[in-house]
Amino acid sequence: MIRGEFIDIIEWLDDSRDTIVWRFPRHDNEIKMGAKLVVRESQVAVFVNEGHIADAFPPGTFTLQTRNLPVLSTLKGWKYGFDSPFKAEVYFVSTRRFTDFKWGTQNPIMLRDPEFGPVRLRAFGSYSVQVTEPMSLLRELAGTDQRFRTEEVEGYLRQMIVGRLAGALGAAQVPVLDLAADQHAMGQKLADILSADLSTVGLSIPNFSFENISFPPEVEKALDKRTQMGLAGDLGQYTRFQAANALENAGGAGEGMGLGMGIAAGQQMAASLSQPAQQPPPLPQRHQWFLGVGGERRGPFDETGLAAAGLTPDALVWRAGMAQWAPARDVPELAALLHNTPPPLPPS
Repeated sequence: MIRGEFIDIIEWLDDSRDTIVWRFPRHDNEIKMGAKLVVRESQVAVFVNEGHIADAFPPGTFTLQTRNLPVLSTLKGWKYGFDSPFKAEVYFVSTRRFTDFKWGTQNPIMLRDPEFGPVRLRAFGSYSVQVTEPMSLLRELAGTDQRFRTEEVEGYLRQMIVGRLAGALGAAQVPVLDLAADQHAMGQKLADILSADLSTVGLSIPNFSFENISFPPEVEKALDKRTQMGLAGDLGQYTRFQAANALENAGGAGEGMGLGMGIAAGQQMAASLSQPAQQPPPLPQRHQWFLGVGGERRGPFDETGLAAAGLTPDALVWRAGMAQWAPARDVPELAALLHNTPPPLPPS
């Protein structure tokens, strides 16, 4: 009966997909001297004695004796031998890859693009996490939690990723339209950066991937317009394509005849649009005239203004292109104005 109160086999069969650390439930039972410790692949067993991490066991089967626990033999109480049962706590740490992590930018990231200038980007994807230092993980994150799950560390990891993402995209110096081609390389670079940051807590990011990098909706609409303009470069072919699509959607018995008419109409429209539009001739230029009256220069006037300014046959006039001032009677262009101008009044 006494022997039955001691634990003979220490092992962990993980029935979940999200447990990183699991503490062996000792409760009131105690671990018997000579008990078997079974550590499976993708596991590490860590012993904690009186609050101190004592030792860690890799995959394999171990008999708990002095030769297995050289560190415990130097701690308080263990130097008197192993006649008493273990009082230590056992934590099993899973070292497999946890691949069910998602990340995304809650707010757009502002970048400077060489083609578009300042732009805002959103991105999301997935990543995996793996324990590399079980002891560091227990010290820094898991603590004495009986079952430490992925959800307890997911928020912390997401904040680190978003904080590093803007700097990584900016340092890449890749045009926005070429980001899709470099997603794999950027993901690997971010995985290395994040793994270096997480090494202090015993974690690494072996895989980091982008699933999508997108613009805000208004920018996407502008890019769609630009793409449509590029497609319309060959206006004739684009018009024929549009006409064929319209007829295909319309259907009906006269599809053949309608298709020919549609193509002909499209070709005619393309030909008319490809020809330069006929422009009206330029308006005639109206001269600016200057009038000399009583030794004073007046103007500039157009032809109508000259008549109103008191044009007489003896008045001196000048415009651009004339070598010198001349009487109005000697300028053929002003003959019509002089004909309508009354002669000077006779002396009183």
